[in-house]
Amino acid sequence: MTITTVGLDADDTLWHTETHFRLTHERFEQWLAPYSATAGDRLAEVEGRNLRLYGYGVKGFILSMLETAMELTAGGDATPLVREILAAGRELLAFPIEPLPGVEQALAALGDRYRLVLITKGDLLDQERKLAASGLGDLFSAVEIVSEKDAEVYRRIFARHGTGAGEAAMVGNSLRSDVLPALQAGAFAAHIPYPLVWTHELADPPTGHPRFAELASIAELPAWLARVGG
Repeated sequence: MTITTVGLDADDTLWHTETHFRLTHERFEQWLAPYSATAGDRLAEVEGRNLRLYGYGVKGFILSMLETAMELTAGGDATPLVREILAAGRELLAFPIEPLPGVEQALAALGDRYRLVLITKGDLLDQERKLAASGLGDLFSAVEIVSEKDAEVYRRIFARHGTGAGEAAMVGNSLRSDVLPALQAGAFAAHIPYPLVWTHELADPPTGHPRFAELASIAELPAWLARVGG
């Protein structure tokens, strides 16, 4: 088996993202503590409900925070909270981007042997900003910013930018988005865990699947690809 194309997730695979969201989530819980002891859980529920409307990314998160705050402060003045939430959202849209350890070296090594495609979901402008700020853009043959990652999306991307899903591998930190649908599409998939996982990205690993691997870091990726289909 030959692997010609490698898809890579962006957030929390190439650079930190969930850390910033988690800190904002904790601040939100503190702001809403006078109104509810379970504000964080309520926010997670609202986010899940809104994914089909707002998609993924900072702007949907801001809207879900605003909606949750309005619900929990019903009958009170939410204006100060709205100001805090909007300010936190602006911070999220401007946090500095630094590649995770080993990312630049791994991508440089892979670029000589494979077609590299960045496959990320979220807000178009925000994802473009983060890629530009990362300094990694020139290492990719193509960039795909999608609203959702499912098997059909992977089939289309790997057909458009490679020789099909059967000769492709997807790499990322999310089992739900980067691993399971890629395997369903017929590709290889490598999971590189990140210390923090968003609730809506949790899933069980496909233990025993012949095309799946869990790697300790991206530094292990070139050797794994060479072993399974170099």
